[in-house]
Amino acid sequence: METLTIKIWRGADTGSFQTFSVPKRENQTILDVVTEIQQRQDQSISYRFACRVGVCGSCAMTVNGKPRWTCRTHIGALKSSVITIEPLKNMPRIKDLVADMSRFFDKWGQAGNDFSSDKTRHDAPAQIDPESKQRKAANAAIECINCGVCYAACDVVRWNDDYLGPAALNRAWSLVNDARHNRKQDTIAAAMGAGGCGNCHSQGNCMTACPIGLSPTRSIAGLKQMSLMSLMGKRDA
Repeated sequence: METLTIKIWRGADTGSFQTFSVPKRENQTILDVVTEIQQRQDQSISYRFACRVGVCGSCAMTVNGKPRWTCRTHIGALKSSVITIEPLKNMPRIKDLVADMSRFFDKWGQAGNDFSSDKTRHDAPAQIDPESKQRKAANAAIECINCGVCYAACDVVRWNDDYLGPAALNRAWSLVNDARHNRKQDTIAAAMGAGGCGNCHSQGNCMTACPIGLSPTRSIAGLKQMSLMSLMGKRDA
């Protein structure tokens, strides 16, 4: 049987790769491989997973240098018998394949991303036109599940720790286009602040890496345009 050479990162920020060999099987995913190694060869390997079917994003790791959901990444698609697996980049490493996502989630909050409404459960539901320009813009960004893949793929995050990152700004864009959100000005101010949308270089790595096809690049471009219009308004006032 054909075998795969799997190099798994062991340790935290300092560590090294440990090499394993596993049989290659049809329809095998990276998560299948890691699970097989953990169950049959080294039970001390640490990694995250939950749903195993491409819904939760918990199993995101760096595979052959690229951030991916490992449950959706099939061995055959990599076209290589030597595979390196690491934690997501741009985040501290806790142990083996587990990254510390605390800073990622902290930035989510810094971008003013808590939905706020003055309505209560006793009020009638808001009447939103699904065909309106704003609602379509919000819908295009709203499916993000905070897996961190776009953040790990972002070159700007790599060298600028203050940058809020594509996921946080994508969420901000969905909120400023949501007619029900009553703190739009706070969200806009946070998204346009020192670590906000102006830092993005529009390289599109986040868009390319997103496992569900979202475009944080487009969302950030929308925030930039909004920022420019806001500045022009202040200048003309």
